[in-house]
Amino acid sequence: MTWLLRGGDDPSYARPDLDDSQWIKFDPRSPVTTIFPGIKPEVIWYRLHVKVDASQTGLALKEQSIGRAFEVYVNGERLIGVGHVSPYRPHTVGARILRRIPQEQISTGSLIVAVRVHIAAGEWRNSSDAGYYATNLTLGQERTLYRDDWLALLGGNFFAWLDLILLVGLGDVALVLYRGQPTQREYLWVFALGMVRLVEFVYEVTTQVHDIPVVWQYLWGCFTTVTPALWVTIYLMFVGKRVSRRFMAYLLVAGLFNAYSNLQALLPMPPGNWALTINLPFVSLLAIYIPIVLIVNFRRGNREAGILLVPALLFCVFIYVRYSLALLFQIPAWRVFALKGFDLINNYQLGPFSISLDTLSGISSTIALVIIILLRATRLSRRQALLEGELEAAQQVQQLLVPERTPAIPGYTVESVYQPAQQVGGDFFQVLPVDGDGLLLVVGDVAGKGLPAAMLVSLLVGAIRTAVEETAAPGELLRKLNERLVGRSRGGFSTALAAYFAADGKVTIANAGHLSPYLDGREVELPGALPLGIVAGTRYETKTVAMLPGSRLTFYSDGVVEAQNGKGELFGFERGQLLSTRPAEEIVKAAEEFGQSDDITVVSVTRAPVEVDALDETLSAMQPA
Repeated sequence: MTWLLRGGDDPSYARPDLDDSQWIKFDPRSPVTTIFPGIKPEVIWYRLHVKVDASQTGLALKEQSIGRAFEVYVNGERLIGVGHVSPYRPHTVGARILRRIPQEQISTGSLIVAVRVHIAAGEWRNSSDAGYYATNLTLGQERTLYRDDWLALLGGNFFAWLDLILLVGLGDVALVLYRGQPTQREYLWVFALGMVRLVEFVYEVTTQVHDIPVVWQYLWGCFTTVTPALWVTIYLMFVGKRVSRRFMAYLLVAGLFNAYSNLQALLPMPPGNWALTINLPFVSLLAIYIPIVLIVNFRRGNREAGILLVPALLFCVFIYVRYSLALLFQIPAWRVFALKGFDLINNYQLGPFSISLDTLSGISSTIALVIIILLRATRLSRRQALLEGELEAAQQVQQLLVPERTPAIPGYTVESVYQPAQQVGGDFFQVLPVDGDGLLLVVGDVAGKGLPAAMLVSLLVGAIRTAVEETAAPGELLRKLNERLVGRSRGGFSTALAAYFAADGKVTIANAGHLSPYLDGREVELPGALPLGIVAGTRYETKTVAMLPGSRLTFYSDGVVEAQNGKGELFGFERGQLLSTRPAEEIVKAAEEFGQSDDITVVSVTRAPVEVDALDETLSAMQPA
């Protein structure tokens, strides 16, 4: 309908009895800038006379996008208000606002709708539809308008919200994957992108149902600053390309221009076609640089680059079409065609839903990332299956290396328990009989866990069995093991302790950084030495102790004393010493129940007590004839 218009600000302009016959007639489908070619007033009033059926009920006004600060009056009463017209305090624009018209005003049969709008200098300069436009106000049944609003809200945002749900869900999955694979830093960036989009989503939904102070739009602009860095970094990381500090600085600059472009309605913009070049740093990244990088890597055999190339090219089409239409819009003869083109790429109708080419490229990007992560997960599961097979084979080999039964040694009883923390462990021990009714025990702990530690255990056990053929002297044995390990462990090392038990109860012990044993509950003090595999030519001193009949010598790995409960308390040396006279199985069970965190090995050697009959015979033989 044809409205009446007047520049300037006067509260009386809202009165229904105001004489507005001298006001300017205004077609709301035309720009208001043509009526004020010279001085641009800050406030403009619009008035419209509407006749209604006095018996009509349930009428309402729906408003959308009149301005950043405005008021709507009906028969002199303020019905809708956004921001503050004077002094000017702007709000966001675009929310759907619905207000019922009081019934007593409808019963008069005549409605005078007055609109008071503040038009800022930037809006006069940058917008051809500043002020009121024909679609900003709708009069109708409240129930119908309410349903229409929600259908428009859901239909217009369905695909954008679908993309958001996919991206946020993918970000959560990516965070879980990153915690398990911290070297895959691209997963962390996907999570960050999902969180940024979630914050943007909260802002976008809020501003579609409520106009809020414009400061929140500036904060939203801050988030759009990081968007180029996130998207570009994700694309580059997924194809294995490193992002340098200089390039990251360029991304941040591009992000600033991107934010400036998104806030163009609030900030001064360059005149003419310069406004089109504001976002070129960002556009050149996603529409030129990224496709080239993806094409190059795809031709080199990178399948993930090929998957990401599809959404990248789709976004290129959107950008190229959008810039072409923006240039055509500058030509008056092509302006109508350009507007139809904008409507096609920004609001293509699919039944009750609308979708933009930009949203479509975003959905395809998210789907591409989902496909890549699924393919990676499939490859990872296959590798995991192969690794589990290798670990099972290593476990079987290690079970052969760790003696299930200790050999029978005259005069000694040996108990041993080995409890790895994982499928395979780094602890080892060997109990070997030596000529002359002696016993050789080697106990050790390889640094690390899992398959690498198990491989080093295999090397050491083989070296022990080879060295025993040449010597049973503990110091010399450890020296040979050290020479065998140096240069072959790839930086690894192992603690070890070797003990030779003679038939008469004398025990010779040499230590290479291992825990000292306990003799009848007391710690045996041993000379210290470096672990095996660190320095070539290391010499290992020995110490001799005597085991009386019935004495017990107990050897631990550090998995016993380093067991840790849920409160962070360690099992400790005191508990280990108190339990050292108990059976090996009882010690291991106590440490395991306390909280096993490492491989646990306990070996105890007990010297057999002297039998009574043999003692009597010995004493009888010592009596004089």
